[in-house]
This record gives sequence, C-alpha cells and structure tokens, in this order.
Amino acid sequence: MVTELMRGIRNQIDGLISGLSSREMAAMSLGLAHSLSRYKLKFSPDKVDTMIVQAISLLDDLDKELNNYVMRCREWYGWHFPELGKIITDNLAFCKCVRAVGDRVNFSSFDLSDFLPEEVEAEVKAAAEISMGTEVSEEDITNILHLCDQVIEITEYRSQLYDYLKNRMMAIAPNLTLLVGELVGARLISHAGSLLNLAKHPASTVQILGAEKALFRALKTKRDTPKYGLIYHASLVGQTTPKNKGKISRMLAAKAALAIRYDALGEDTNVDLGVETRAKLELRLRQLEERGLKRISGTGKALARADKYQHKSEVRTYDPSGDSTLPSVPKKRKFEEVEQEQEPPTEIKVKKAKKPKVEVVEEVEEEPVEEAPKKKKKKKKIKTEEEEEAVVEVMEEAEEPTTSTAAETPKKKKKKKKIKQEEED
Repeated sequence: MVTELMRGIRNQIDGLISGLSSREMAAMSLGLAHSLSRYKLKFSPDKVDTMIVQAISLLDDLDKELNNYVMRCREWYGWHFPELGKIITDNLAFCKCVRAVGDRVNFSSFDLSDFLPEEVEAEVKAAAEISMGTEVSEEDITNILHLCDQVIEITEYRSQLYDYLKNRMMAIAPNLTLLVGELVGARLISHAGSLLNLAKHPASTVQILGAEKALFRALKTKRDTPKYGLIYHASLVGQTTPKNKGKISRMLAAKAALAIRYDALGEDTNVDLGVETRAKLELRLRQLEERGLKRISGTGKALARADKYQHKSEVRTYDPSGDSTLPSVPKKRKFEEVEQEQEPPTEIKVKKAKKPKVEVVEEVEEEPVEEAPKKKKKKKKIKTEEEEEAVVEVMEEAEEPTTSTAAETPKKKKKKKKIKQEEED
C-alpha cells in the first residue's frame, strides 16, 4: 500500500509542486540515486580492491576453522588409533587415510600408497596390529568420517581461494605483489581499507602498519618503537639476519610505498617498477650480509666504520613527595645531622694531636746527636780545642790591618810548627 502511494506521488509530482521543471527533477533524482549507491556499496569502479579485502579475511577465517577441525579429528580418532597421529604429521594426509580406511582393523589389508610413502605405510600397518586404542562403534566411525570430509573440502576450497587471491592481486597491485608477496600485500590493503587509502600513507606508516598496539604502548612507556608490522612476513625480510631486519624493512617499506602509489594512481599496469626495485633490494641485502666478512683491501678506510646509532630513551619516574602539601618533619634526620656536625671537629683534634708527637720524636732524635760527642776519647777533644783556637787566631789576624804578606807567612808557619809539636808531645 505504501509503495503504491509513493509511486502515485512520484508520478503526479509535477502537478503537486509548482515551479520545478522535469529536467531539474530528473537531475536531482539521478544525483540522489548515485549518492545512495555509493554509500551502500562503498565500491570504487576503477580498482576492485573490495574483493581482495573480503578474500584475505575469508582466508584467515578458513585457516582458523581448519586448524580447529583437524585438532578435533585427531583427538577424536586418537581414542581408537592413537599411534596414527604420531606417525602421520600432515593434516590432509591424516584425514584422507581415516576417510579411506575407517576402522583400524582395515589398515593391514588396505593400500595406502596413494596417500603415504612406502616407509610410512609399513609403519602404520605395523602400529595398527599392536595398537592400544579402544574399540568404537560404527556410528562413531561414521561421524568421524563426516568430519574428515569437511576437513578435506575446506582444504580444497582454501587452495582454490588462494589461487583466486593471487590472480586478483596480480591484476590490481602487481608491483606491490612482486615486492612483498600476495598475502602480505592483501593484508596491507585490508588493514588500510582500500588500495587508494594505502597509497596515501607514507613509508614510515607502511613499515609499522599492523603494529599499532606496540607503537602506542612504546610511546606511552617512552621506549623504543617497533621496527616492522605486517611487512615482517615478507620474503625479503624473512631471509635476512636478525641484525639487518630493521634496515631491510625500512628500505622495503620505502620501495613498497612507491609501488602502491604507482599501482593505485598510475595509468599503466606494467611490472617494470616492481622488478627493478626488487633487484635493487636484493643487491642491497647481499651487501649488508657481506659487510661482516673480511675485505680484501685491508686499508684503514675500509676498516673504519660508522658506529651504529641506538636511540636510548630516558624514562622519568614520578616523585610522590610533591603530593602532600603538609610540611614534612624529618625526625630521623636530626640524629644524623648531629653526627655530621660532631664528626668534623674530631678529625681536626686528631690532626692537632699528631703534630706534637712528631716534634717529640724530633727532639728525641736530636738529643743523642748532642750526647754522642761526649763519649769520644780525650785525644779527639784536644784536637777540636786546638782547631777552635787556630780558627780564632786566624779571625783576629784577618781583622788587624796587614802591612805585608811576606811578614804574615812566617808567622803562620811558626804557628803550624807549634801545633805539630804540641800534638807530638
């Protein structure tokens, strides 16, 4: 009823609203239809990247569900044949064997060459004869077989979806696919929302895209920011040593940003840019890996290398002393301050007490030096007295005016003779 009423109003709108031509009305209705369609579909007619976003999301969901189904199948069939799960590690081969054989009694007479190699087949048959599993009913086996069918079907559909995603990525973003791969490129597009939104991001954002939680946690705690996000799973980053992963991820993000803009906004869809940039990155990777090796030219310039820059962020701790506005009364500090005030004068007293000890030692050492000449023999006393008398006489003669040097020389000779005679006596 409502739709028929709206249809009637739409047909008679020219007569109901005056002053509005049919051409203007048609243009308004066309614009409204376009805006509504864009809002509902969110679809770009130039680049069909919405399919990539949906495909990569479905692929991730399939991986999770497939893993859950396989683990449930292994645990369920493990009660009947527990040794089979340890022998066959491949999930698809395990489900195919269980689906084909069923009960473990049939393993000895069944040909498993289509699923397993000969050595593994012989080991499975030997383990089936001595298995310690419990017996199960046919209904249980039927349910397990249905679960194996689901696992096989999902695995086949996953491989088909992966091929579709690979072809779609090569059609929409070929240069990005050559640099980082199909899965990483699709996850980057899905994380950004579309290829055009991804092209608006700088290289630094492309590098850490997918590690937003780690980035904001590092900024909050003032620590080092992450070096890579989704781009870490690219083949070029994976084949490098841990020391060079940061450098390669930075260079790969810079080249990937150029490739994304070329794919999103370029008119041509060739892969020349992707091939050229990947060759440059591989060459740079080899140079970084060979840098640690010893060079042929052992000159000083070759050995001189720049030190690696490491950002060390300082973490400021919160001071809780500023929370309280009341004056703090340090009771324990009074005793410490008293001790500090008493310690300096004690050190000064010790220094003053040491000085007289040194003087006493010097006096004690000087006294025996004065007493030592008293213990000498009498002859030595006579010699010292005679020498003193001679020195006194020489001083008196030097004070008196001398008339001639010829007259003084005989006096000195006479005095010397007298001294010798006294010594001989």
